[in-house]
Amino acid sequence: MSPRVRVFVVVCVAAAAAASAVVGVALVQRDDGADRETRPSGRPPVALELGVRADPEARALRRAARLYASGRHDEAARIFGRYDSVDAQVAAAMARWPNGTLAALARLEREYPRSALVRLHLGLARFWAGERTAAAAAWRAARRVEPDTPSAVRADDLLHPRSPRGRPEFVTSFRAPRALQGLRPDRQLAALARRARNGGVHPKLLYGVALQRLERPLSARRQFDAAVAIAPDDPEAATAAAVGRFDKARPQAAFARLGPLTRRFPHAATVRFHLGLLLLWIGDIDGARRQLRLARDVDPGAPLSREAARVLRRLANIRVNRNGD
Repeated sequence: MSPRVRVFVVVCVAAAAAASAVVGVALVQRDDGADRETRPSGRPPVALELGVRADPEARALRRAARLYASGRHDEAARIFGRYDSVDAQVAAAMARWPNGTLAALARLEREYPRSALVRLHLGLARFWAGERTAAAAAWRAARRVEPDTPSAVRADDLLHPRSPRGRPEFVTSFRAPRALQGLRPDRQLAALARRARNGGVHPKLLYGVALQRLERPLSARRQFDAAVAIAPDDPEAATAAAVGRFDKARPQAAFARLGPLTRRFPHAATVRFHLGLLLLWIGDIDGARRQLRLARDVDPGAPLSREAARVLRRLANIRVNRNGD
């Protein structure tokens, strides 16, 4: 898939996912001299795991991260240095780049061997140092030691640079309750969690989507599976459970579930719509168009049928270069 189309896929999926927004949450081979000649310029990025935290430290670290991203590294370093959390220690090590960054991150790796955040940034620092094989090893470790985290998802992105960032999100056909609107993100998430514990299919699906957006794929999958457990014949629950199994290294795990659902629920727009989205994610534009047309036509009045029509209109404006750019 060409770079131009990859960018479109991300925009397209994000637009589709906006239909069910429930949480507003505020990259991103060899170890020899030849690699070092092609090392990236500038500084490696900082990608913290603050989620929907609203405490004073989280606010300070977000501000420092913005300063770092804008090139005000010394100011950012002073803020990072005020705190002792893993996030702050990792960011402080990155802000010292290149003076002692690798040594500091290696020390943190020993102190926090189960931290994907540390492994992600160790990989970034190694990549910027020209140590590409070691960088990939650190990213694979991040994905392995703590898979249900944003850092693991970002490491997976770096290991699959030709794919869109993140993972595809399930799109509900229903809206979130009005009572959640206007709540601060942390309170909204807490409310969704309560509703999921005490409710049925819809609350569990909404909470699962929120967890997807927080880049906690395994937690999201558990919510989707819980929805299937209480409503095994609900096409939305079954589709969500399939989408939640999408993995860039093994996308067939999701497709193996979605394919049979097209026969089991032939008139459910959600099945065809999400099959189309997953095909977009792996770069099969023609296959995605076919599934989105079926989603559009199966039930023209359904929310996801209308969403499929909008995605198709966007795709119509994209000319796919089959031979790459």
